[in-house]
Amino acid sequence: MSERKERPIRVYKPHETARMLDLEGLELASFGARACAFTIDFAAAGALALGTFIVILKLAGKVRLEALAQRLGAKGDVHLELDFFHNWYSVVYLVLFFGLSVYIGNGKTLGKRLLHIRVVSLVHHRMSLWHSFERALGYGASTLELGFGFLQYFIHPNRRTVHDRIAETIVIRDALPAQRDVDVNRRLTASEAKP
Repeated sequence: MSERKERPIRVYKPHETARMLDLEGLELASFGARACAFTIDFAAAGALALGTFIVILKLAGKVRLEALAQRLGAKGDVHLELDFFHNWYSVVYLVLFFGLSVYIGNGKTLGKRLLHIRVVSLVHHRMSLWHSFERALGYGASTLELGFGFLQYFIHPNRRTVHDRIAETIVIRDALPAQRDVDVNRRLTASEAKP
């Protein structure tokens, strides 16, 4: 009889554990700071959209819009509105804005930068593009059920909302440069003291 080869046993490897240990002890951002940063970012998204729309209208002013609309077969007035959450292109715009803001700033959007907080991945040392968009899409999940996903901040032991758990992130207080140097030196000293 031929010998039967055994398959290697697949075991779970918690690859996040090392990263989570790196993040242990970091100060989490307050709900007020997170809400204020979100409001600033949302206002920045609206201002950017409005500014872009005004520039497009200025450029289009050189071309007669009525003639263009008639060529395209539009009847009556041409109407384009940026009404967040009431049309598909506004939602796509917000996901792109928030996703790219988090990715480009490595967790620091304009609002988060102003309030000295940042999004940190529990898995990677840098926010990946996928995690950034996953988090941006997660805002929709947090908004469901009258915003209860945001209020889960107060229930979760690590102050994670629904979109944080979807994207495997936390939001921490980002120390000022002088404080950061002291914290890094303290952590290095503590890690060297461990056997």
